Amino acid sequence: MPLPQTLYCGPSGWSYPHWNGIVYPKLKPRGFHALEDIARYFDAVEINTTFYQTIRPEIARLWLRKVTHNPKFQFTAKLGRRFTHERLLGSAEVAQFKEGLWPILRAHKLGCVLMQFPWTFRYTEENREHLIAVRRAFHEFPLVAEMRHSSWMQEEALGTLMDYHIGFANIDQAAYTKAMPPGSFLTSSIGYVRLHGRNPQDWQREFGRAAEPVAAHDYLYSREELLEWKPRIDELCQHAGTTFVFANNDVGGKAVVNALQLSALLGDERRIAPADLIARFPMQLEEFHADRPMQEALFSSYQPEHRAVA
Repeated sequence: MPLPQTLYCGPSGWSYPHWNGIVYPKLKPRGFHALEDIARYFDAVEINTTFYQTIRPEIARLWLRKVTHNPKFQFTAKLGRRFTHERLLGSAEVAQFKEGLWPILRAHKLGCVLMQFPWTFRYTEENREHLIAVRRAFHEFPLVAEMRHSSWMQEEALGTLMDYHIGFANIDQAAYTKAMPPGSFLTSSIGYVRLHGRNPQDWQREFGRAAEPVAAHDYLYSREELLEWKPRIDELCQHAGTTFVFANNDVGGKAVVNALQLSALLGDERRIAPADLIARFPMQLEEFHADRPMQEALFSSYQPEHRAVA
């Protein structure tokens, strides 16, 4: 069965220096852009940088230009941590965040904005009110909430998400105390899945912090672990208007490996991958072939510096 038109898979983020020589070539041709390259293999990415800082509208317009070769391509963007972790909802900060994403929203390329809350954000009346306040502050955007504490599974909590048209991010994470387990919850027209990795000691060390440890994302899912998600994603696709699936285990390019594998399991007929990535993960990507035209163009366009000899 081919990949459903309403299903979008990809990695969480694309601008990682440690992907050079693994996902992206070390020697880059003139004009190379990582987003343009990643959009050749996937139909979506999460914008990760918006969690840490706002972006300028011209940056958003640049990103739109870099994905024109893939008409299906969609972005999702993480809401700033100042709104989810620091609980700041000042009008100036809200307006600045929105301004950066307007070009993508108006181009109909913004699938949703992801509100990633920390594990400490349990289902309480105070936190429920803050969630509603965030929803109202960003009412122009389709929103999805990632809740890492299992208290948000109760009927009343899910009802709040449905009442305010907030999607539910189903996550794969380490099985620590009161961690949200894997599921296929759907509380709006948007289905959402994120795979974080399963390193329990590293997640427990970072309960509630705004930044997550690098080691927590240093995890490679096996084919069997990815297959656990196929029926859940299939169920979401049957009922959701749009479904997004992202791999957030970015260390060493593992997110790209697992996103490619999962896309194939879900019906994506593309079997191309970066040559360096295949060389590093031959067993996981044995069904894929190197994207030779890109590699050939790379080396034919590379021109080393010529320095005058004194």
